[in-house]
Amino acid sequence: MPRVKRGFKARRRRNRVLRQTTGYRGKRKSCHAISSEALHHALQHQYRGRKQRKRDFRSLWITRINAGARPLGVSYSKLMGGLKRQDVDLNRKMLAELAISDPSAFKKVVDTASS
Repeated sequence: MPRVKRGFKARRRRNRVLRQTTGYRGKRKSCHAISSEALHHALQHQYRGRKQRKRDFRSLWITRINAGARPLGVSYSKLMGGLKRQDVDLNRKMLAELAISDPSAFKKVVDTASS
């Protein structure tokens, strides 16, 4: 009975990995063993980065809101507490956008939270 050599299926699997690693440096793009390891790590970083991006943006929005609120005499935590008390349902992304692009509207929101 002849041995099974896998033929084109194995080549197709290897080529799939090599196609995904085009643009990598050195053997990481051309050698299957090395490129499969590089791809594995890249996909791990990608997965982690998708989670991290959410944290980074939330942190950025909080910083921008705080920077916009401080000159108006209120801290970020007091502002958010006041908004929660007044049942104002604006998320941090929109508040940060207001603080940057429309300071007068942001001032009205701060006044609402302070009252």
